[in-house]
Amino acid sequence: MISVQNLSKHFGGIHAVDNVSLTIEEGTITGLIGPNGAGKTTLFNIVAGVHKPTSGSVFLNGEDVTGLEPHELFAKGMLRTFQIAHEFSSLTVLENLMMVPADQPGEDLRNSWFNFRHVLEVERQVYEKAREVADFLEISHLENEVAGNLSGGQKKLLELGRTMMVDPKIVFLDEVGAGVNRTLLQTIGTSIQRLNQERGYTFCMIEHDMDFIGRLCDPVIVMAEGRVLTQGTVEEVKNNEEVIEAYLGVGGKRRRKKESTA
Repeated sequence: MISVQNLSKHFGGIHAVDNVSLTIEEGTITGLIGPNGAGKTTLFNIVAGVHKPTSGSVFLNGEDVTGLEPHELFAKGMLRTFQIAHEFSSLTVLENLMMVPADQPGEDLRNSWFNFRHVLEVERQVYEKAREVADFLEISHLENEVAGNLSGGQKKLLELGRTMMVDPKIVFLDEVGAGVNRTLLQTIGTSIQRLNQERGYTFCMIEHDMDFIGRLCDPVIVMAEGRVLTQGTVEEVKNNEEVIEAYLGVGGKRRRKKESTA
């Protein structure tokens, strides 16, 4: 579904992403891991249209989408969430969900005057969709709660719900588990699995929790110093000496040997 070819992003003399090539297959939950500063979020930002690449290309289902704006990619079915949730804090959970679908007729004042019944019908459909999403994510008891009052994990569920309002082709999740308690993390993980298995969503997710990655992701792509280091199953990357070195430093091999003999 996604093909990244020789992608680079330079900030002055810093090569945040350095000649990266990778693919994300349709129907997968692909993990993207690596130590802090590896270039993971910068890569997400380029693919999602937040940053323009210095060089290289991004393809979505064979179409060159390099450099398109986020709203243009949104229209093509590519969405992303953020490490820090971006909710409308003064709106309720349902209102946050209902804000998502584009080109609603009620956004045009003329329709409110001359095509009021159509506006009401579309709004009813969006409302029902929002309630269905809230029920799917097990947050229907929070429908009328102001989003700013939600916990961190509930806000992450709301962000996931907002992607569901438009049935995307692919969703990029940036540390969806960060700062989330274990109970809500279980709910988030189950929701991602169900969306993948029951509705065919494709996901690519940055995450530091290897247990969470192990539960959800295959394959896993490892980045270090702006480059792709390796790719494989969770067990393969966890036992890869280069990955251990990237996370633990030069002493990684010796530390692993010492732990295995302890």
